Amino acid sequence: MDSETVVVDVISDIMCPWCFIGMKRLNEARAAAQVPVMVRWRPFQLDPTLPREGKDRSRYLTDKFGSESRAQAILDRICEAGREAGIAFAFDRIKLSPNTLDCHRLIRWSFHDNVQERLVSALFNAYFVEGEDLTDNATLAAIAGDCGMDAALVSHLLETDTDMAETRAEIETAQQIGVTGVPCFIVNGQHAVMGAQRSQDLAATIRKAADEARNEARQALDPVPETDAEASPPRQPATV
Repeated sequence: MDSETVVVDVISDIMCPWCFIGMKRLNEARAAAQVPVMVRWRPFQLDPTLPREGKDRSRYLTDKFGSESRAQAILDRICEAGREAGIAFAFDRIKLSPNTLDCHRLIRWSFHDNVQERLVSALFNAYFVEGEDLTDNATLAAIAGDCGMDAALVSHLLETDTDMAETRAEIETAQQIGVTGVPCFIVNGQHAVMGAQRSQDLAATIRKAADEARNEARQALDPVPETDAEASPPRQPATV
């Protein structure tokens, strides 16, 4: 990665539909910004209290939104935003709301295999379009394998506590810096964009960060101009 590359850290949760929409808008923003961009996906849990085996989806939505009708109204609005982003949400296929900690561990591992963006996209699609059970280790391992990871190794690691503490620590860090909802886009460690903002707004922030980085690099290379005083110290007056 060179100094001109803009780094975008995306704090998100796989069970968040707005994060799926945010991913699509970020991809549009990257194309529009026309600068090198590296994306890193960071963990967050909208509901860490969910059991590892998940919770019945209908019950989860009713508990969260108060009634089925209110939940459906919210999902309808999300579906409309999804269509604009090219996502065919199929909420009726989802049977379980998962605890996403294992998904985040898998995303963490995928970074080292250089397939993180591909995996995140696959997880979003598996959950929101195909309605797959993301609490099932076999399902997660199969998705990882399809994305180029070692499915057997992933299956083994998911049965252990590997990187569990590290993933939780990252989530706590996000909370400590003030992240209360997702997605949150942190651009070059300086600019935070909260929510699934319009792609043109994300593109503008990316271009701004790129301009700032170029200016900083230019200032670091340019010598500090000398003042007249520094260039030629005053002479002592001549004596007579």
